[in-house]
Amino acid sequence: MSIRPVKRVIKSKPTLEGAGVHLRRAFGFGNTSDFDPFLLLDDFRNDVPEDYLAGFPWHPHRGIETITYVLAGTVEHGDSMGNRGAITTGDVQWMTAGSGIIHQEMPKGDLSGRMHGFQLWGNLPSSLKMTPPRYQEVKAVDIPEVTDDDGTRVRIVAGNFWGKTGPVDGVAAEPVYLDVSVAPGRRKTLPVETTRHAFAYVFAGGGKFCNASSPLAVPTEGVGWLDTAPPSEADNRSLILFDRGDEVEVQAGEEGVRFLLVSGKPLEEPVAWYGPIVMNTQQELQQAFEELEKGTFLKAAS
Repeated sequence: MSIRPVKRVIKSKPTLEGAGVHLRRAFGFGNTSDFDPFLLLDDFRNDVPEDYLAGFPWHPHRGIETITYVLAGTVEHGDSMGNRGAITTGDVQWMTAGSGIIHQEMPKGDLSGRMHGFQLWGNLPSSLKMTPPRYQEVKAVDIPEVTDDDGTRVRIVAGNFWGKTGPVDGVAAEPVYLDVSVAPGRRKTLPVETTRHAFAYVFAGGGKFCNASSPLAVPTEGVGWLDTAPPSEADNRSLILFDRGDEVEVQAGEEGVRFLLVSGKPLEEPVAWYGPIVMNTQQELQQAFEELEKGTFLKAAS
């Protein structure tokens, strides 16, 4: 078994989106190859209603899937297919935009004014870019949670983990999407299939994501100390990008650590991306925006 080394640790950056929503972007709109098949991760945790209530009014998507996971508050949504609904604490909405959808997402805080959650974008392969749009809305009670002997808790949104299967299925990248909590001071090893790209995003507590089975391996002969990196500290709003291997190891800090652990099979296809539309070629991208102008963007029955 091989522990995945940490490629890099990134702090999510403040960003304005939608009609003026203050959020933090962990990755997105840059080089997509390291995170393939994922394109973007936004952390929209906010305790100031004025900074999120403007929401994300009507906007188009094509060629991607959006995964919204709510920790606190409510997100009301509607779309061009006539769907309406709301997701709240612990719920997940997985939207396959496919050939095209126009929708809106309007966040509402809880009684304390908190609106907490994440949105992840997954890319679609070229063969499914123009697939019919669909929703999977999953309530908190339907997301399995497994607790290990040492108190480690894992909510399984998608994929197979520790003998349980998450409720979201039929997704192109076959993602494993986990919400992991490790108790203070515990060291935990979690399996991740070798062929997948994987990242973690810390949103409570902190810890070290270790590069080796010991906190700092003694270098072998011929390797200088400068070439041996200690494990990376990762606290709230830290993104950890892993290299290849079949396990991820974390040493929880004094407050424990809670993080998303996401992995998926890379598509290894060209990406042509502008705003909410992600295709494979500039020509396809141009066609999408021309269709928006002409009113022929939506392919499924409205």
